[in-house]
Amino acid sequence: MSIRLLALDLDGTLLDPYGKLGAPVCDAVTRVARRGVDVVLCTGRRYRTALPPARELGLSGPIVVHNGVVVKDLATGETLQHDYLPAATTADVVAHVRSQGAPLVYVDTYHEGTDILTERLHSAHPFQQEYLADNTSFHRVVDDLVTALPGEVIMVSTMADAESLGALRKRVCEVLGERVRTHALINKNYQGHILEFLTPTSGKWSALARLAEAEGVAPDEIAAVGDDANDAEMIRNAGLGIAMGNAVPEARTAADLVVRSNAEGGAVEALERVIALL
Repeated sequence: MSIRLLALDLDGTLLDPYGKLGAPVCDAVTRVARRGVDVVLCTGRRYRTALPPARELGLSGPIVVHNGVVVKDLATGETLQHDYLPAATTADVVAHVRSQGAPLVYVDTYHEGTDILTERLHSAHPFQQEYLADNTSFHRVVDDLVTALPGEVIMVSTMADAESLGALRKRVCEVLGERVRTHALINKNYQGHILEFLTPTSGKWSALARLAEAEGVAPDEIAAVGDDANDAEMIRNAGLGIAMGNAVPEARTAADLVVRSNAEGGAVEALERVIALL
């Protein structure tokens, strides 16, 4: 097997349980890159919060953010690919999410200093209020999300407990069906869970496959490492799919092999497995 492209998740994979990159991980990523392999971070994070670890790893080129909705250039912040939510779908999702609390609408306006639009902060779940308190510089409160939205809507999201979000997910999917794709994720850096609504054609694998095709890289020349449900598709479709020991069952089932957890050096173990194939 020849590996030419390596896709790496951040939270729960490269980052330890405290959200830190250890020196052994940085060294292993550098060794992979020096062997001529394109290393691409594929994360659910937004571009702004993915930049620090990307720079610490010494990476350049494209980065897949927001679970594949947007691909950015690490050096300039330029959007290279996007799969924005249509305005009508955004309006419908916002209306449903309001029944749960204050929606978060992520927008692709990095250079304008705004990542998130929201409304009615008093109705937000305490988990979401904590998140927004840490992101005051990059979110803007508006009176009405639907009338204030730009065209570049990445996704609609909300944060709460798992039970409440599970009920909301079921209601929205029953009404909107294939018009949206949902991700239910553990909020690794804050309390509770996250529910995301994106275009049905989006996803880490979709974005990664387009990048690979542009570079003439076949799917069986890709290795992918991750831990959560939003990683399962790229783990399954890559030539070598690796799940972390802390991965959710969906990601583990999709994998060719499972390494140790992110608390036990699993990222380095995964990278060493890739290096052995080069």
